Amino acid sequence: MIWIWYVVAGIVSGVVAGMGMGGGTLLIPILTIFFSVAQATAQGINLFAFLPCAVVSLIIHIKNKLVDFKVGLLIIASGMISSILGSILAVNTTNKTLKILFGIFLLLIGVYQGTVAICGIIKNKKNQFKKITCKKIYRFNQSKNAKVMSQYR
Repeated sequence: MIWIWYVVAGIVSGVVAGMGMGGGTLLIPILTIFFSVAQATAQGINLFAFLPCAVVSLIIHIKNKLVDFKVGLLIIASGMISSILGSILAVNTTNKTLKILFGIFLLLIGVYQGTVAICGIIKNKKNQFKKITCKKIYRFNQSKNAKVMSQYR
C-alpha cells in the first residue's frame, strides 16, 4: 500500500520538475520526512527519477522555443565537472550533515524567492500609486485648464 504514496510523491515531483523548478526540492523532503529514507538515498533516488522527467520536460521546452542552447551548453559543461566533486562530497558526508546542508539550501532559496516576491509587490504597488497620482494630477490639470480656457471664450 505504501507504493501509492511513492506514486503520489512522483506525481508531485514530476509536476514541479516539468515546470522547471526542480522536482528534487520537493521529492527529497517527501522521501526523508514522510518515508524516513536516508538523505543520501533520497538524493540518489531523486537523481535517478530526474533523468526521464528532464528528458520529457526538455523536449516540450525545446518545442516551445524556451531553451537557449548557448547558455545551456555552458551550464552543462560546468555542471558536469562540478557534479563529480559534489558526488564525491555527498558519498563521503554523513546523512545528518547532508540533511543540514540541504535544509540550509532550501532555506536560502526560500528567503531569496520571498524577497524577490515582496520586492516585486512593493514595486508594483509604487507603480500603481504613481499611475493613480499621475492620473489625478492630469485630470486636475485638464479640469483647471478647461476652466481657464472657458474664461477666454
